Amino acid sequence: MSDAVRDIEPRLANLGAHVGEHLRRSRDALHARLLDTVRAEMRSQGRSLTGDQGRGLSLGVETAVTEFVEAVADPARDLEPTRAVFRALGRTEFFEGHQVDALRTTLTIGAREIWSFLVESGTDRLSPEELYVLAAALFGYVDALAGSAAEGYLQAQQDTSHDLVVARRRLVTLLVQADPPGDPVLRAASDAARWPLPASVAVAAVEGTDADHLARAVGGGTVGTVIDNAVRLVVADPETPGRLARLRHVLAGRRAALGPNVPLASARQSYRLAARALLLQGAGQLPVDRMLCCEEYLLELLTQWEPGVAELLAARVLAPLQALPEASRQTLFQTLYAWLRAQGQVIPTAAALHAHPQTVRYRLRTLRRLFGAQLQDPDVRLRLHVALERQLAD
Repeated sequence: MSDAVRDIEPRLANLGAHVGEHLRRSRDALHARLLDTVRAEMRSQGRSLTGDQGRGLSLGVETAVTEFVEAVADPARDLEPTRAVFRALGRTEFFEGHQVDALRTTLTIGAREIWSFLVESGTDRLSPEELYVLAAALFGYVDALAGSAAEGYLQAQQDTSHDLVVARRRLVTLLVQADPPGDPVLRAASDAARWPLPASVAVAAVEGTDADHLARAVGGGTVGTVIDNAVRLVVADPETPGRLARLRHVLAGRRAALGPNVPLASARQSYRLAARALLLQGAGQLPVDRMLCCEEYLLELLTQWEPGVAELLAARVLAPLQALPEASRQTLFQTLYAWLRAQGQVIPTAAALHAHPQTVRYRLRTLRRLFGAQLQDPDVRLRLHVALERQLAD
């Protein structure tokens, strides 16, 4: 961007001193006329001119006129202070919810009004050549100011976007941390993140680190961040029609697990289940062909929550079979498992094993000899069932 008006229109340096003096004498009238014109344009856009907005507009008009007049008298005058004013106006436009094109339109109309004023007031004092040079300088100058306003607008947009991302990352971290935040802290965080607190949430754990992208793609009030090198998405009110279908669509082809729908205060529970399920998927211990719903695998999550516990349980409750040869041990594992699933009935057990009922009865006699009366204890049966689930899954 140019640093001085002479960089925009070099011929300004060749104008006589009378041109600058003429503009200086006309400055107050030019300022008043331009302010009236710009106010009319702003009203046509349905915008209020009271308060900070009106003061900002007046400052912008006054600065634009004053600096143009002084730049004609002194073409080497630095434009940076003026550009700074218009960058600030661009930021104001963004924060007040306007489009940057509205300010550009206002600047263009203002430039035309200045030109009309110069022609009307300068025809008998300035030559056509001098007016042409002023026109080139004026419209180039206004383009420079419009560029500065756009720069300020876009910078405010980027800053706000960054701040929002940071605020939402902090919000997710607060929701899933071990010590739940107090209501005032949580509400302040939700306000900063522009995320109305929902009644319930479900937390998804997803392979990768593109949390912001995934949160935007899922939409519907979903926020996310990266924790322990994996994406964590907090889905607001997951029972809203279509919300989970959208989540499945976005996560198709990704290893992912969805925690249960829980009250907002229990978000950590959903987070922990999803995080553990994702780890078990990575270890090949849970399905990976789709987004896994933790509520469908609560037993697996329970038995595999702490590494080694399921193996310890299996070793303890299946100890009576450990001394047998491998082939016999595996056969009795499968028979005992099928019998437990069939609730102690021989015929369904035989059907599940594709074996003759007499063969099953023979194996059951062996099992009763090894386990004794324990096979009649419901608690032991539960432990055996869980242990065999783990043993036969390997």
